Amino acid sequence: MSRLDKTKTLMQANKIQRELKKQVIRVEKGDGAVVVEMNGEQKLKKIHIDPSFVDLEDIEQLERWLEDAIRDAVNQSQRFAAEKMQPIMGSLGSLGL
Repeated sequence: MSRLDKTKTLMQANKIQRELKKQVIRVEKGDGAVVVEMNGEQKLKKIHIDPSFVDLEDIEQLERWLEDAIRDAVNQSQRFAAEKMQPIMGSLGSLGL
């Protein structure tokens, strides 16, 4: 791989990294009781719990909604990142990354 190709690949990877940071994945569970926002780097940005859905007698339901929302947000974020990185994956291997 030429130096120009390596530089181009690294520039593409940096651009994708910036896109992943900006991308927000939003997942709702329990008809909006729980909202989780995560970016394309799998970094948790926000959790919102609608107090009107909180039932102190059934806190386990809230826990399940949170677990499901976080799990779904991570999965969606990973899929998004994989789709963005797929076109340059072969080039990154030749860079030793």
